[in-house]
Amino acid sequence: MRYIVIGAGAVGGSLGGRLHESGRDVVLVARGEHAAALRADGLRFSTPEGTRYVRVPVAGGPEDVELRPDDVLVLAVKTQHTADALARWAGRPVAGGGTAGESLPVLCAQNGVENERLALRLFRRVYGVCVVLPAVFLRPGAVTAACGPYTGVLVIGRYPGGADDTARAVAADLEDSVFRAPVVPDVMRFKYAKLLGNLTQTVEALCGPVEAGSDAAELAGRARAEGLAVLKAAGIDVADAAELAALREGAVEPRDVPDGDRALGSAWQSLARGAGSVEADYLNGEFVLLGRMHGVPTPVNETLLRLTAAAVAQGRGPGATAAADVLPLLDAPV
Repeated sequence: MRYIVIGAGAVGGSLGGRLHESGRDVVLVARGEHAAALRADGLRFSTPEGTRYVRVPVAGGPEDVELRPDDVLVLAVKTQHTADALARWAGRPVAGGGTAGESLPVLCAQNGVENERLALRLFRRVYGVCVVLPAVFLRPGAVTAACGPYTGVLVIGRYPGGADDTARAVAADLEDSVFRAPVVPDVMRFKYAKLLGNLTQTVEALCGPVEAGSDAAELAGRARAEGLAVLKAAGIDVADAAELAALREGAVEPRDVPDGDRALGSAWQSLARGAGSVEADYLNGEFVLLGRMHGVPTPVNETLLRLTAAAVAQGRGPGATAAADVLPLLDAPV
């Protein structure tokens, strides 16, 4: 199999770098300064083993790749870019006949739960991937993955449900590439559980580190409590804390990477890079949507969405909002 990794940021770069190092055929898809840096010097990949430059083939988009029947598309862009990416790749011809949407598998190695729904509109073979992969992408051409003994845990399953030979084959390649990759028939249970955890990332991006006993921790806890109430009202089955802990145990532990970049979560990194958007509409926004559908108020997540949108529009960096200033807004009359 050849892996076409669409979006070579923290997750995509880590996946592509590790797969390439284990001898798999990989193409990284990137744009702008990041693509230029990857082409010029290779991927500057920092892990607990050290920093090295990994020379992975780079494409700017689908027009640069002649698709083959053995290709696997790995979607690793932020959710706000998913629809555009899927539309650009789905209609591309595959050698031997047909299009990517008709014949190639697409793996959604992304946060949130909207990506798989969007993919299934255009692709027949869709796989969810619950990504537990603490990695950093702050500057063009450079990715840091500071965990061990595995780079991350990637839970894989067919969408909307099931497991098949493709999922198992991909998992085997990942297991041989410094990942733990269990195959499950109900991957979305894990993705919804990860989605609850992602609510902390938005608070982190706005207010800085979420430390026990802090105002930021209270804010994150209230956002999560809303999320749990929404999922219960919607009747959505979610993997419990023990299941998630079992996945991480002995697999992804923080390790020192002297030459690597350090940062907080994905949303924090988007603000730090000045990316022009964050993923909050599909993280906090998913719970707001479900809350409106099932009659559950979500004032905390609505407030976080509003503040995040303002931070992006005003070009504010991460951690520029005091959690103590946000908490009173949650109890103010609407």
